[in-house]
Amino acid sequence: MKRQLLHTPEGVRDIYNEEIEKKMILEHCLHNVLGQYGYHAIQTPTFEFFDIFNREIGTISSKELYKFFDREGNTLVLRPDITPSIARCAVKYFGEEQMPIRLCYMGNTFINNSSYQGRLKESTQLGAELIGDCRADADAEILSMVVECLKTSGLTDFQICVGHADFFRGLAEAAGLSEEQEDELRELISNKNFFGVEELIETLHLADELTQLFAMLGNLYNSAADLAEAKQSARAYPRILSTIEALEELHAILEIYGVSRYISYELGVISDYQYYTGIIFAGYTFGTGEAIVKGGRYDDLLMYFGKKSAAIGFAVVIDQLMAALSRQKIEIPLQHETTLLVYQNENRREAIARAAKERKEGRRVELMLEQDGKSREDYENYAARWHLSKVQFI
Repeated sequence: MKRQLLHTPEGVRDIYNEEIEKKMILEHCLHNVLGQYGYHAIQTPTFEFFDIFNREIGTISSKELYKFFDREGNTLVLRPDITPSIARCAVKYFGEEQMPIRLCYMGNTFINNSSYQGRLKESTQLGAELIGDCRADADAEILSMVVECLKTSGLTDFQICVGHADFFRGLAEAAGLSEEQEDELRELISNKNFFGVEELIETLHLADELTQLFAMLGNLYNSAADLAEAKQSARAYPRILSTIEALEELHAILEIYGVSRYISYELGVISDYQYYTGIIFAGYTFGTGEAIVKGGRYDDLLMYFGKKSAAIGFAVVIDQLMAALSRQKIEIPLQHETTLLVYQNENRREAIARAAKERKEGRRVELMLEQDGKSREDYENYAARWHLSKVQFI
């Protein structure tokens, strides 16, 4: 039984030694980027009322939530996603604010994935939300900040795939898809099964232009010029056309920011979160099959909490980012400038005074009373194991 207590439940793990040091350094560096853009830190509870994440709001399915009850019988959940919590806070604390609100956060999320998926059930997210600005400039600022965060982490080779929620919805509307067909199409796109998409579309006998638009779901476009073909086919479908024009406007602003080379446009991008209303994006790099960053525009979400307001945000999945950095052999620099000061009983006062002086001057000192039977080599080996820079004896 005691050995069993040493293990963590499936889907969670301990983080220690160099890994936790690197994680904390990475989080600090990324949080500093958000601060440079004028985003203000906010912290929300680890658990909230169930209704904050219910199906109507458009977050993940109920079966993937960790649910429990408080003393009054209210259903509570561990947060699977921080964005709805930020939306709640924005309405509660800034409901009367008429200017844009910039908030940033860092915290753990909890999703009860099926065991066969092999994903962590607890992960750390760092993100930002820009509330109260519906313009393409806000979209571009968020994407620019995403790029800056990933570059700051040490990545040089990554891509942000940007789509638009209304492209899929416009296709479904124009094709007159039933709810069942729409769900089937969504699943095919999620699984990148574009041959399956083609087979489904063939059974619908659609107009040539609409068939061509469906065929573009699996394509990547790297510039506004590349979107011209899609725009031409969308002339008869205003909802679809407006999404392409929105992406064109966004691309023009991203070129001003100087980050457009990191952006590609994938019209088939969809999300499990149904609250997205505008652009949707996900960032990828080598070394992980999962997205290292994800986000999008959610202009209707705040209405569930009592305020009509545009909003857009993103979250960096710190655990996936660290895995990618490790597999690409990109080091997060550690500063192991800690001295191990080993002292004898008769030198206690001197050792404590010296350590206090060093710490006051900004240096790190670990004090250790010398133990009987321990040699200098034992202390040097200990220092090496814990990456202490030097050992002193007094």
